[in-house]
Amino acid sequence: MKLTALRLHNVRRFAGAGVAVEGIGDGVNVLCAVNEFGKSTCFDALHALFFQPYSGTPGAVQALRPYSGGNPLVEADIATADGSFRLTKQFYGGKRAMVRELSTGRLIAQADEAERFIGALVQGGTTGPAGLLWVRQGITGIERRAKSEEESEKRARESVLVSVQGEVESLTGGRRMAQAVAACEEELSRLVTATRRPKAGGPYALALDERDRLAETERKLAAEVAELRAALDRRRAIRNRLDELEDREQESTRRGALAQAEKDLAAAKAQGEALRTAEAEAALARSQRDAASQALASYRRSLARLAELLALESEGTARRDEALARQRAAAGAGQAAAVAVETAEREERQARELLSRLEKALRAREAAERLAGLREAHAGAEAERAAIETIEAEIRALALPATGLRQLEAIETELVGLRAVVAARMPLLRVDYRDGAGAAISVAGAVLGNGEERALTGSTTLDIAEIGTVTLTLPQGQDGQAELVQIEAKRRTLLKTLGVASLAEGRQREGRLRELETSLRLGQQRLALLAPRGLAILQESIARLEAQRGEAIEVKADPEATRLALEAAEARVTTSRNVVREAQPQRDAAEAAVLAAERTLATVVSEGAGLTAILGAEDGRRAHHAGLEAALASAERDLTAAAARVAELQASATDLAGAEAKLRRMRSIVDSAANEIAKLREDAAELNGQIRARADAAVEEAWQEVAEKLAAAEKRLAGLEREVALLSRLRDALEAARTTARDHYFRPVMAELKPLLGLLFEDASVTFDEETLLPRTVRRNGLEEPVGVLSGGMREQLAVLTRLAFARLLAKDGQPAPVILDDALVYSDDDRIERMFDALHRQASDQQIIVFSCRQRAFSQLGGNILRMKPWSPEG
Repeated sequence: MKLTALRLHNVRRFAGAGVAVEGIGDGVNVLCAVNEFGKSTCFDALHALFFQPYSGTPGAVQALRPYSGGNPLVEADIATADGSFRLTKQFYGGKRAMVRELSTGRLIAQADEAERFIGALVQGGTTGPAGLLWVRQGITGIERRAKSEEESEKRARESVLVSVQGEVESLTGGRRMAQAVAACEEELSRLVTATRRPKAGGPYALALDERDRLAETERKLAAEVAELRAALDRRRAIRNRLDELEDREQESTRRGALAQAEKDLAAAKAQGEALRTAEAEAALARSQRDAASQALASYRRSLARLAELLALESEGTARRDEALARQRAAAGAGQAAAVAVETAEREERQARELLSRLEKALRAREAAERLAGLREAHAGAEAERAAIETIEAEIRALALPATGLRQLEAIETELVGLRAVVAARMPLLRVDYRDGAGAAISVAGAVLGNGEERALTGSTTLDIAEIGTVTLTLPQGQDGQAELVQIEAKRRTLLKTLGVASLAEGRQREGRLRELETSLRLGQQRLALLAPRGLAILQESIARLEAQRGEAIEVKADPEATRLALEAAEARVTTSRNVVREAQPQRDAAEAAVLAAERTLATVVSEGAGLTAILGAEDGRRAHHAGLEAALASAERDLTAAAARVAELQASATDLAGAEAKLRRMRSIVDSAANEIAKLREDAAELNGQIRARADAAVEEAWQEVAEKLAAAEKRLAGLEREVALLSRLRDALEAARTTARDHYFRPVMAELKPLLGLLFEDASVTFDEETLLPRTVRRNGLEEPVGVLSGGMREQLAVLTRLAFARLLAKDGQPAPVILDDALVYSDDDRIERMFDALHRQASDQQIIVFSCRQRAFSQLGGNILRMKPWSPEG
């Protein structure tokens, strides 16, 4: 059985609401969220669905009911070998239990039949095998609890072990087994100690000592014999090698090869010295050639540069003279401008004093004139405002929708295209009569003339004189007529909406609107000109001027002429000052130009003088140039000859490094032969002494005698070892028979638990209590510890691993059930949690595991299928 979905409504904290956990798949499924999110609520609701009757209200069911009351509803989708089903239970009011087939929605069982269906899935409820696979938050199953609860879990464990292993065989024995064990112990104690070591003074220990003594003697004698034989072999090899090395013919060959190598090295050194000399001469020739080439190129560049400098000197002299002329002209213009400024400033002061005396009279006259102008503007503004209101009313009456005319134009364009398409698609009838034949064909009473074309639509009848009629029926729906009718209807509707008879009338209205809008804008502009700030402000200005109006002042001079005179004087002042300002940059520019021209000319003259000194007199430059060219040609010839000499020597050169290496090799051969002869003679003398000493002691005869004694001692020891092994095996078999039933009983669960323990601890094992069928001790690193003294984290890890082992046993027995863990790893450290994650994934290959946890950060490393809770409402 595997869970695929869980839904609950009105359960504990979800009062009046529901949640669903969908998409529960194979392997590890993880629902990880913060505290008070509803994970334990889901765990308890699922547990009640499988293990609590729908008709009762025990404590587990009461715990599901929210404080506000109501009827808890729990629903789960499962998949079994027989198919997929939906299990539903509702407690308290409207209590019910139902099982439906998911594929068809058919109701399979309800009420007590549904309870029996669910009971068959879990096989006995909480006391059945599936009840072992639920681990609640903070409860490992190892700690002491109520006796009834412990007994129910014990029966569940017994049912799993019995169903997997079969009936446990009883251990038989009694007095006969005790006698056999005692006799075996007595025989063993004569030979070995309790730890199965040889007993001091016993036959087994004496045989071991004799064997070891003889073995040590045999080893020493065998080593001496081996040394004697090796010395003889070594002496024979040395004599052979000495005969080979001291052969006169080979020694003469070695000496001759050494002499030849010395001659070859001397010749190679002489050739190498000649090559180095030739290469040095070639390098010197190349340097001379490069120097001659550089001298010629430098002389040519200097000649070209001198010609350029002479031209630049002439240009520089002309520019300097021109700059000096501009400097003198700018100085004269500056002095004249200064005099003009003084005259203009004096005239401007006189005109300003005259104008100041006339300002009061002018202001009084202007105020009167402005008042008259404002009154006239006010009258015009009132008239323009009335005209604007009239135009706005006419615009509102003629206004069209913003896009109406554009839509009408688009429809008209589309109609023109459709009409052209219809006309193009219409078949044409044309009649061409023979010469002399009269018009004898008519259509709808109209005679067709010679060469006349007539468009055909629908069904057309041709009347042929004195022959009969011809009816032409054309296919419908392909000539665009229907679409043309639709567009024309749309056009009529739009014309009615716009209130115009045609597109032309609409465009006329639009043109009239544009004219009115233009008139409106012009009127608004005129109004803005007459009353820029509005009529109210204009009226206030008129009232203010009327209040300020005083007596007219008599004007004794022409103010306009005075103002013009002042402006003319100010203009002359400004013009004269500008002339001064303009003259100053001209003077500065002229001075800068003179300075720049002088500097440029000096630079050119200085560089030209330097080059003239380098090149010498002009009449000797041609001869000097020819001499440099001749020197370059001579250097080229010398370099060619030196390079040819180097190439010739390189072609005939002997490898100096090879000659030196060959000489070193020949010398090493001669020296090595002499050293080896001396060393072999020393080794031969030493070996002769060793051989004489071993031969005098008769080592080989003594070794053969001791070897025979050792073989006899080993035969006696092998018999005793066989006797000890048989007695030990017999005692172990008798002792094992006493615990066969227990080991046989727990073997299946231990087989499943051992690889899981290996993920957490190296070399760890667990023993089970025969009474409670629970883990009793844990053995690690050679130490056995009771489960009760283990840490909380170790106990909860052991509880989870034990559940996983029982889950595998159920799956192998054909009763697969999901393992459900609710915050079962509360006290585990990070390293152990990761190892537990590995254990969960190891078991999840063919097992469904559902994990609820609030440790979001730690359990993010678990992986698996991530579950989420979402709102849910029951149907109906």
